[in-house]
Amino acid sequence: MREDVKILFEDNHILVVTKPQNLPVQKDESGDEDLLTLLKQYLVEKYNKSGDAYLGLVHRLDRPTGGVMVFAKTSKAASRLCQQVKDGEVEKKYFAIVCGIPKDKQKKLICHLKKDSKTNNVKIVPALTEGAKYAELDYKILDTKQNYSLLAVNLVTGRGHQIRVQMAGMGNPIAGDFRYGEEKIKIPLCLWAVELKFNHPVSGERLVFKVYPPEDKPLWNLFNIEQFMRLSVKNNNIYD
Repeated sequence: MREDVKILFEDNHILVVTKPQNLPVQKDESGDEDLLTLLKQYLVEKYNKSGDAYLGLVHRLDRPTGGVMVFAKTSKAASRLCQQVKDGEVEKKYFAIVCGIPKDKQKKLICHLKKDSKTNNVKIVPALTEGAKYAELDYKILDTKQNYSLLAVNLVTGRGHQIRVQMAGMGNPIAGDFRYGEEKIKIPLCLWAVELKFNHPVSGERLVFKVYPPEDKPLWNLFNIEQFMRLSVKNNNIYD
């Protein structure tokens, strides 16, 4: 197992890990190693399985995005977790560093997105566009430094490239986003899944997992991340 893939929690039903940046969640056309395969190999080796290990993919993170993820170790757990995602019971919070200072200190962003299968780019389109998908998030500015802003983002819907596209759409692309921004500084994408909340698929216990972004890396090292890790953002409000 790669050293940068951290196991945060494991029982008979779920596996919670930290996904490194620039590691795809599952196999893609690049042919690069992927998180799902690595975790299956980990389970085979740990439990001395003779064949392949089951691991259900419940949600995704874009390849350049790092942070906390949950996987299901049984089909029952996968079904229940996927239902939670569908019902909006899974809360996903991100930290993002964007270029400039957004006009509104906090805001709910709602739009419709459509993916171009040829370019793999996602665009904001009119609601009635064929194939358009509803997208919603809440954000709040936590701090600003050197014309960059640290945002807390609550992702209400989980569309591909959603945060990146919606931030770029309001004129504040995520730092390091060469696909949707005009950032010239060659740094990793400053988007990190810092918190994940969901109900355990068997016990029903509400679980909360938090993972710090790479505080020593640009541009994360501009901000005092520690003071913001206890905050949550939901429905346009920040609360402890």
